[in-house]
Amino acid sequence: MIHKSFFFLMVISLVFGACSSTKDAYSTNSKSIVKINNVVDFALKHEGVKYRYGGTTAKGMDCSGLVSTSFKEASIILPRSSRDMAKEGKEIPLAEVKKGDLVFFAARNRKKVIDHVGLVTTVKNGKIQFIHSSTQRGVIISSFSEEYWQRTFIKAVTLF
Repeated sequence: MIHKSFFFLMVISLVFGACSSTKDAYSTNSKSIVKINNVVDFALKHEGVKYRYGGTTAKGMDCSGLVSTSFKEASIILPRSSRDMAKEGKEIPLAEVKKGDLVFFAARNRKKVIDHVGLVTTVKNGKIQFIHSSTQRGVIISSFSEEYWQRTFIKAVTLF
């Protein structure tokens, strides 16, 4: 009797386990987690770097320079402008963002044209923090709880 129950449980486990192995292109596996951590860690090393339009080095970076350079460290090539970056990956609801996802904003205009990008560094208790390069303060970490970012938010994208 024990053997039949055990056998039945094993069959059920295999059937349902096989069904769950199908993953979409943006699911997170262990290789992706390593890449995500590498991207975010590289970006965080640049906190405090001054803003420089078109910059991609420790001497100065703009928002898309910070993001594209950080992803390049993980062998992921992104377009250079935030507007073009927003066309990559898979758009996701803000409530589903996680570390390594990108958030896009229309920060300098009222026409809702994307002109700013940030890289999500943490999501804790629904609070989203992201690193970006601000024209005023350089590379900084900001919180989505700030009204400004909520007001200028356009979309979120996952690449993993």
